[in-house]
Amino acid sequence: MMNRDMIKRDRIRSILNSRVTIHALVFAAVAALSGCGVETATTAATGASIKKQEVEEGKRTQGRADQRIDQMKGQMQERADQAAGSEK
Repeated sequence: MMNRDMIKRDRIRSILNSRVTIHALVFAAVAALSGCGVETATTAATGASIKKQEVEEGKRTQGRADQRIDQMKGQMQERADQAAGSEK
């Protein structure tokens, strides 16, 4: 009788230990996957911030190019006016 009781207790402890182990593994997996989600969100936010800076820099570059083009157009017009005035 005593052996049966001990075997029953050992089985119950084994089952409980297995459940605890499974719960611990599930908890660890959930924690790890949650961490990946946070890292992914952080990476996406950083990427979006970099893209925004690139777009702003592109707009500034385009603005400087437009100003330079306008300057060149003005110089060409002045030269054309001067050439037309000297022909008269």
